[in-house]
Parts: sequence; structure tokens; C-alpha cells
Amino acid sequence: MTSGAGADLPVAETAATAGAAGTGGAVDVAVVGGGPVGLAAALAAASRGLSVVVLEPRDGPIDKACGEGLMPGAVAALARLGVDPEGLPLNGIRYLGGGTSAQAAFRDGEGRGVRRTTLHAALADAVTSAAVAVLPLAAADLTQDDRGVTVLTHEQGRRPGPPVRARYVLAADGLHSPVRRVLGLDVPARGVARYGLRRHYATAPWSDHVEVHWGPTAEAYVTPVAPDLVGVAVLTRSRAGYDALLEQFPDLRERLDAPVGHGSDLRGAGPLRQRSRRRVAGRVLLVGDASGYVDALTGEGIALGIAQGAEAVAAIADGNPQAYERGWRRASWRYTLLTQGLVQATRPGWSRRAIVPAAAALRPVFAAAVHELGRVR
Repeated sequence: MTSGAGADLPVAETAATAGAAGTGGAVDVAVVGGGPVGLAAALAAASRGLSVVVLEPRDGPIDKACGEGLMPGAVAALARLGVDPEGLPLNGIRYLGGGTSAQAAFRDGEGRGVRRTTLHAALADAVTSAAVAVLPLAAADLTQDDRGVTVLTHEQGRRPGPPVRARYVLAADGLHSPVRRVLGLDVPARGVARYGLRRHYATAPWSDHVEVHWGPTAEAYVTPVAPDLVGVAVLTRSRAGYDALLEQFPDLRERLDAPVGHGSDLRGAGPLRQRSRRRVAGRVLLVGDASGYVDALTGEGIALGIAQGAEAVAAIADGNPQAYERGWRRASWRYTLLTQGLVQATRPGWSRRAIVPAAAALRPVFAAAVHELGRVR
């Protein structure tokens, strides 16, 4: 890909690209990446009267390693977009480790445990209802000029696809964003790399809280997502296998032993820490994981991505894409501060052993932290 100015190329004449007046047949916004954050950004743009097209080559709901616990803020943000995915209520967070536990309730309403595929399907239905086209194309290259961006595409199998012309591009293409890389916005991440692994288990949930089990080198996040299914996501700096990591949590391991069966294949993601020099390059704006990511430890990824998408769309609607840098910081500062602080504080072995006893001893502090994570904005 190239990010500099280039000559205008022919535009694919489809229902998705035959939109906004005064842009030479271009749409107002092309969203690269049709995951939950990309679809939410497309809905936000459509709600402001902007013409939108989403580029996503993969078929159907897309699964990935994800904790699947929506904080109350995420549930509220989805509701504002007209999206209400099925799931199970989450009433708070429980920390467990070393025979000790501490729990606190959300104060701003319920969260929700939702299968990633269920969330994606609900957003896809909303996008269809909003008459936003999702084209089975991937971004292969792009050029910019003073009127817009031309995205060269390829189809599945890497066959050349039609170019798509847009006044602006929102890159929501994930943790290892190709758009971020080719724009030269990648920054090497510092510190120890962390990874995520997730598997579902076919068993009835035993709690209406997200459980966080703390081990010597990993945390296990247990989220109820259906009456007969729980998701167990493990975050760690270790490269050990999933089953080996679960040995750090004997009480949890006992619950998940036979006859409980696997409810999904094992999925992984990482390294989780990603950095970007900035979030705006001309008419291309990075949202969600593509804009940079700290860690999944606080479980705020969906709420954060939706908030970033809303800020990016607001900047585009105002004709001032550079304003998104401020909007991104406004949406992200709290998550960045909390997550970086918690990751750093729990890196030494002694502090990992102390975190659950400290949460149990300082319950008002733990309750305030949980409230902050679940706050509806």
C-alpha cells in the first residue's frame, strides 16, 4: 500500500459506491474491516447521514479470541446504535486466587456475556437494516489526494477486485492492522509481550459475575455466555499451551474436567500490546485495535472501539479529521491509564500473589475500580 497522493483511479460502480454527491461517485466513508468495531463505526456514520461501505472479505460472523464480557458501558453504547445482542446478564467482577476472593457489583446497570459470533451477527443485521453494503473485498493498496482515498482491493483468493473511492477511510482492521503498517504508523511495543487464548466449555454457568482467576504467570477470565456455555480466556506472557496454563488454576480446572466438553475450538491472539505513532494519516483514521492496544486485562475492548469509532465519525462529519486525535485521546485515556497501570502493577510475582488479598482487604477501593470499569458514559 501507499499512503501518498496519487492519480484518481476508476471507481467500482456498485450500489455501495454510487453515493455521495460532489465526490465523483465516491462514498463518504469506507470502513476497512467488518468486525464488531468496524460495523459499529459504519452504523455511527450512517446515523449521521453519511454514505458508507464496509470492506470485509470473510464470510459470516467472525470468531476470535475474546473475553466476551460486555461491560455496562458497551451494552449502553450498542443500545444507542440499535443493537441488543442475546446473552446472559453480568452483575459484576469477582477476583479469585490463593484461596481468597473479592467481588463487586456494577453500579450503572448490567453487563452482558455474549458470544463473539452472536455480537457480530447482531451488528451485521443492524448494518443490513441501515442499508449499509458490506463488500466481500479486502484492502490491497490505497492512495490519497486532496478529495479522497482510492482503495485498491482483492477478493477471496487474492483475485484483483474493483477499486473503491471514498472521501475518508476508517481502518478497523484489527490488532495487526495492515493499514496501520503500510501508513508507517507502527511503533515497536516495549515490555514483555502478552497473549490471549480462549476456549468454550459446555457447562451451565455457576456465576453471574466475570470471574478473574489469578495465577503465577496468567489470568483466566470466565464469562457465562449461554445457559449451557461458559467462555474461558487466558491472558499470559508465557508461551505455554492452553491446558498447561489452566494448571495454574486448580479450582477452575476441576470444574472444567470431564464430563464437561469443549464448546468451541481453541483460538489465540497476540502479541496484545500494539502502538501507533498517531491515529490520523491524511484522510485515513484508525479505530479500535488498529489504533493501538494495551491489553485485554480490563475487558473494555468493545466499549473502547465503539467510542473511538464515534469520535472518528464526528471528526469526519465536521470536515476536520485531525480533530480525531483529540477525540481518540478523550475516548482512550481512561482505558490506557487503568490498563497500563494494572499490567505494570501485576508483573512482579509478589504483586500477582497480593492482588486478590489486597482486593479483599480494600473492598471499597476494589468496588470503586469495578464501578469505573462498568461506568456508562
